[in-house]
Amino acid sequence: MFKKIISHFFQDIAIDLGTATTLVYLRGRGIVIFEPSVVAINQKTGQVLAIGDEAKKMVGRTPAHIVATRPLVNGVISDFEVTEQMLRYFIEKVQQRKFFFKPRSRVIIGVPCEVTEVEKKSVRDAGLSAGASEVYLIEQPMAAAIGARLAVQEAGGNFIVDIGGGTTQVVVISLGGIVLSKSLRVAGDKLNEDIIQFAQEEYKLLIGERTAEEIKIGIGSAFPMKGKKEMPMRGRNLVTGLPEEILVSENNIAQALSKSIKQIVNTIKAAVEETPPELLADVMKNGISLVGGGSLLNGLDVLITKETKIPARIVEDPVTAVARGAGLVLENLDELREVLAETEYLEPPR
Repeated sequence: MFKKIISHFFQDIAIDLGTATTLVYLRGRGIVIFEPSVVAINQKTGQVLAIGDEAKKMVGRTPAHIVATRPLVNGVISDFEVTEQMLRYFIEKVQQRKFFFKPRSRVIIGVPCEVTEVEKKSVRDAGLSAGASEVYLIEQPMAAAIGARLAVQEAGGNFIVDIGGGTTQVVVISLGGIVLSKSLRVAGDKLNEDIIQFAQEEYKLLIGERTAEEIKIGIGSAFPMKGKKEMPMRGRNLVTGLPEEILVSENNIAQALSKSIKQIVNTIKAAVEETPPELLADVMKNGISLVGGGSLLNGLDVLITKETKIPARIVEDPVTAVARGAGLVLENLDELREVLAETEYLEPPR
């Protein structure tokens, strides 16, 4: 009863601030927002016209002076003011209850592992400027591990691979801390770029990012498959300038993605090689946990298992793992305070 009364005064909000997508978890309601990290801006006035889903719909359909931009690059804020407005929009969107007063919001935001202190401060300041009363930071792979219900506080090795939009993060976690961390700026967005480049080089066909993503999701795979799935690829012929449709197979797309997939696998193998022996024994028993939208690429778990000799598995609902894990930390802050990202500028409030 007491907790119910307190919940009217405080709102716990967890935000997975991704390069491609932002997810918001609200205590008691779960994932309430799952929208693109896109903002539409009028370049003449500097005015923000739309955020999230509405901004994504405008891509490629607006006058030249209206541009759709991503305020985060590789998980790091590249435009502070736009990020602040985007955060404010998402925080206000979840505050839908009608009060005589505005509830205090405790917000936890997921950040990449290898961000600098300045970048951490930038995220925290953006959260406070957006209306949060308290802001905590947590490394995204740590939040994902908690979301996947892994025993992160025990003396045992947990190996996490988080493949998002802008970055792939590989970490080993033990005793509530990150023992080993590697980051690679090759992830979902780069795979889309690979398909766009493949279409231009092989078929002289210009396709958009949305088409590339649909093909990646539809028939993309980490290695050539025995099946013969095909999918139409529509775009503009660069020679004739006319629209054209070409059928591509899953093996064509596997070939297009092979270089980037190899980079991801090599980063995972390098992390395995650097993992302390005692923790590696735990990892061999527990396996490699795959999270993030990129982990859903067909056959990726099989390829990682083959290359590392360690069983790899995709966690349940890998896309929402970071947001759910960050939410669990806020709900159990006293027990899980040690997993928060430290910052030199300000210790997390107690």
